[in-house]
Amino acid sequence: MPFILFVCLGNICRSPLAEAALREAARRRDLDLTLDSAGTGDWHAGEPPDPRAVAVAARHGADISGLRARQVTPGDFIRFDHIVALDHDNLENLRRLAPADATARLSLLLDHVPGREGQAVADPWFGAAEGFDVTWAEVTAAADGLLDGVLKPRR
Repeated sequence: MPFILFVCLGNICRSPLAEAALREAARRRDLDLTLDSAGTGDWHAGEPPDPRAVAVAARHGADISGLRARQVTPGDFIRFDHIVALDHDNLENLRRLAPADATARLSLLLDHVPGREGQAVADPWFGAAEGFDVTWAEVTAAADGLLDGVLKPRR
């Protein structure tokens, strides 16, 4: 059973949406995964996702209201098989935070979408609610790409 962690800055917008999108994609494919999300910063630790993120996820059948933000820990680099960053800054932060004995493979989420390699997921935090729809579309496409390219279905 693969363990996957999604990481953005505060863990209240993009990474909870990515977790929800992969959870839904895995459910549709009857895959058994362990998923989580975290932030490289601790500003929102213990807080629920942004209400706009909760709303867009709910519109697509995913309930993220019970999630709580947390910061990445050194143990995450051992516990998770894949740690997937939502943008370049967080990927670089993860590389700096990784302990010497880290075993997790680091990647950028949109690297799992053909034609989107090297791009960051749109950060909707400072914009209108519609920006969360764009982010949902990106993390959903990436979830399917991650399942297609990195994970293997149960046999």
